[in-house]
Amino acid sequence: MTTLQKKPDNPIAHLTDEDIETLGAELDAIRAEVVASRGESDAAYIRKVIDVQRKLELSSRAVLLFSLFPPAWLAGTAGLSVAKILENMEIGHNVMHGQWDWMRDPKIHSTTWEWDNASPSEQWKHSHNEVHHTYTNVIGRDNDLGYGIMRVDEDQRWYPLYLAQPLWNFINACFFEYGIAAYDLELGKNLRSKKRRSSPEFKARGKQVLKKIRSQMTKDYVLHPVLSGPSAATTLSANATANLVRNLWTHSVIMCGHFPEGVETFERRSIEGETRGEWYLRQMLGSANITGSPLMHLMTGNLSFQVEHHLFPDLPSNRYQEIAPKVQELFERYGLTYTTGSLPRQVGSAWKKVFRLSLPNDFGKKATAKVASIAPGGLLGGTATEDGAAA
Repeated sequence: MTTLQKKPDNPIAHLTDEDIETLGAELDAIRAEVVASRGESDAAYIRKVIDVQRKLELSSRAVLLFSLFPPAWLAGTAGLSVAKILENMEIGHNVMHGQWDWMRDPKIHSTTWEWDNASPSEQWKHSHNEVHHTYTNVIGRDNDLGYGIMRVDEDQRWYPLYLAQPLWNFINACFFEYGIAAYDLELGKNLRSKKRRSSPEFKARGKQVLKKIRSQMTKDYVLHPVLSGPSAATTLSANATANLVRNLWTHSVIMCGHFPEGVETFERRSIEGETRGEWYLRQMLGSANITGSPLMHLMTGNLSFQVEHHLFPDLPSNRYQEIAPKVQELFERYGLTYTTGSLPRQVGSAWKKVFRLSLPNDFGKKATAKVASIAPGGLLGGTATEDGAAA
């Protein structure tokens, strides 16, 4: 782990190669225990969540038929927002991870599920399951880290363009499903190269994304409003609001998982020859959790247990809370920091980092020095004592 080895506060300096591989073996054992115990209660859980989500969406859309009346608009919009979050987070994301493939149910299977999102499932599975989870927090390889538009580490070279990254991040949050579709396409890299953007493969993938976006927009902004008759305009606004709420929530949860202070990033060469134990260790150091109630865990798709999810992305999401204490015990035993906190704390930490890294590394030092130079002690040429008085 080259990046960490260069840091003076290297969090793994105390671990030997043998320690790391032993840690990997212990994590393998936790995974094997869950795999062996999967059963009917797990299957019943996901089927119940899907049933509740579908009934909630259907009833919310029914209420929106009367959305000319403000109470109906509020109730229908709130219900539809929750339904969309559940479908994306606890159902779509986790089904497409293959967490429920062991059930052999073709209706709840990673190869057949298409979610309520602008990104086609096949493209998302490639960029997320294969790329993000393989190269977690590896700068230049993991598109989820900064979404290709932000500076995410002090070691990255600063350019004036990064001053706008808080704005880009906010815009990305509002239109998150479209941002995900764009980087599933690797849009920036492909459009920069004439050869890439003219390739048949890129054109085919682009058509697939446009087709999915057209389908989503037709459903939310044409079909359902038209079916609402006199309430067409208010139903359209309700659908737009529900999509916005879903986008902002999803973006926030994902930001909490990999961007708060205390989460490590890694250089490309740090994963050369990476062992199974080292891969596990990178997931542990490159992820962060969110504390909260069972409802919070459900609404985040159990990505509030991002550490456990990155260690075991194909285990049923309802089992992460069960194994979290075992994982945390390993962190403590191996002298590692289990990064976790409340949703407001983690969101605040992530956004603070976005703003901090939008500025040059020495900006804070220069600002501090300037303040010190005009402080009373600085003007008088004195030095400050520990209690703040000039000496």
